[in-house]
Amino acid sequence: MLDKPETGVWVKPDPKDTDRRNESGVWPDPGLIGTVEVAADDDLAALAGLAPEVYVEVPLDDAVEERLDAIAGHGLRAKVRCGGTSTPDVESFAHFVRSCRQRHLVFKATAGLHHALRKNGEHGFLNLLAAAVFGDEESALGESDQDAFALDRDGFSWRGRQLRSAELARARHERLHSIGSCSFFEPVEELEKLGILPL
Repeated sequence: MLDKPETGVWVKPDPKDTDRRNESGVWPDPGLIGTVEVAADDDLAALAGLAPEVYVEVPLDDAVEERLDAIAGHGLRAKVRCGGTSTPDVESFAHFVRSCRQRHLVFKATAGLHHALRKNGEHGFLNLLAAAVFGDEESALGESDQDAFALDRDGFSWRGRQLRSAELARARHERLHSIGSCSFFEPVEELEKLGILPL
């Protein structure tokens, strides 16, 4: 049970109340809760089945692989912060993306992704997309040449590699589910400047 009246968050039932789960360990009525996000130190076993999507925030430290193993083992998803109080370096971020792919682990990336392309030491969401779908993570995340990327109704390409729209949609369900930014307008404006929007 998570009751936080000051933020308007009321989530029930209590994840430690295992008596109400069915034989598959899933809550019988998830109600309107579609996604839950938690810190890495929460009890992962108690979170399995709490909602259709449960994201566990993963610090990019020496224990990242151990944490990802545990998250994957419980059928959960990973969440990584790309900015805010600190921005992960390309190598750490690339290691996270590659490790998620190796475990077939869906992830989301939040904080700091308001640039389309890598800029002033901050990560770009097109860079992240390229890393997630094409591999070669360090090169994709470090790319700063805007001409290396193309995105339109038909698909996405980077350095001669291409995915069609249907393949991108599948990648969203199997790899990089979503990104977060503190700004709606800045990412849109950058895509307009790159000639990607409007589609």
